[in-house]
Amino acid sequence: MAAQRKYELSKKDVIEKWAKNYPKVMTWLGKIQRKNHNAWFLWLYCKSVGKNPNELLALKEDSQSKQAEYLLDQLISEEKLGLTNAIKVNVAIAVKSFYKHNYIDLAKASGQITFIKQKPYRRHTKEELLKIYRSAQNPRDRTLITFTWSTAIAKETLSKIQWIHLEPDWEKQELPHISLPDVLIKGHGIGKYAGVRQETFLTPEAKRDLIDYKDWLERIKGVKFSPEDNIFVQVEKPFKPITIDILSNINTRLAEYSGIPFSWHDARRYVETAVEETRIHPNWARKIRGRKIRGEESPYSRPAIEQLRAAYKEAVPLLEFTQPTQLIQIQRRQEIVEQLTSKMMNGEALTAEDKENIGRYGIKLTLKRTFKTPFIHPKRRRRHRTAHNGGSVDCGEHFEQIKETDILSYLQQGWTIIHRLQSGEVIVKR
Repeated sequence: MAAQRKYELSKKDVIEKWAKNYPKVMTWLGKIQRKNHNAWFLWLYCKSVGKNPNELLALKEDSQSKQAEYLLDQLISEEKLGLTNAIKVNVAIAVKSFYKHNYIDLAKASGQITFIKQKPYRRHTKEELLKIYRSAQNPRDRTLITFTWSTAIAKETLSKIQWIHLEPDWEKQELPHISLPDVLIKGHGIGKYAGVRQETFLTPEAKRDLIDYKDWLERIKGVKFSPEDNIFVQVEKPFKPITIDILSNINTRLAEYSGIPFSWHDARRYVETAVEETRIHPNWARKIRGRKIRGEESPYSRPAIEQLRAAYKEAVPLLEFTQPTQLIQIQRRQEIVEQLTSKMMNGEALTAEDKENIGRYGIKLTLKRTFKTPFIHPKRRRRHRTAHNGGSVDCGEHFEQIKETDILSYLQQGWTIIHRLQSGEVIVKR
């Protein structure tokens, strides 16, 4: 943070040069994660109000006293100090945390700032995300982009997620499932957040990058992973788990290289928008984002993972950004056409979801019976057609072996992929 340059202490040395002089500060830091970050903002507060940490706690010796709250409010409202709103928010968070972990709670209303949003939230296009992705200098950073923009996993959780949180044999799943316990997500399983889990998935492109990243670390760097190891680690020895500060540095670097500003939190809005556009049930969408299910529906809204995976699959074309979007949409449309045709041929009724897909993908259903027939004499053809109740007659299916680069044009003409060859070519039929 640029504002820190004005001060004699930085985040790197604030613990060694200041915090260690106050045992209660060190006890507090031992209970939280972002130690240097919070210590610096508490130090800034003490410097600004002219009190040390022990004096801050003394303000609440009388539980009825509101001196501590008024002091914090005074700093928040003070303009002469030249502190930005962002710094004031971090100061208030650090101060309240310091009191809380010393078993003294400040009034909830103290230190609050009301923001008037000046700019709309960022909504990245797929082209922008692709620029960020291509600016990554190593497989880990590329994986972080596709991983986060498919799972909606929060920044703090990214620094803690382990391989064991992926389902067994995840490499063989089309959409690998990730299950995160309450202690790793918002609320950390405390109070109303107890028992809340995040059930999310990787898109095929995110799975591909994760496999490549793991292989790169194991084969090139010699890293040996166990299920309890963190997924995201530093790319040089001793390969320690990345921290929130390192994630911030990666964020800053990729934004600079690509010219596209972004934050890890932007990925959560990206996923939320995609699942909303596919009209996934709100409770299912909240499970994917790791949020508590609202209202009385909570005990009754526990969809099986396979149901949730099927719902998530609808959003994949909207989430992926490293593959040609048009091709993905065409392939998905073809899958739906085949499902609908199969249902109609078997006499099954179309569901509400089927009818919704018909409208979404602009599908026109014309059911014809196709026969592979021998030669019929012209004088007998009319009688033959009558015998088949007006069904159209075709000489059979057509097959071609084509190059992978020609797939898109063939799919646009109504061809279907039926087999991929080891040579890279594919067999299509119409």
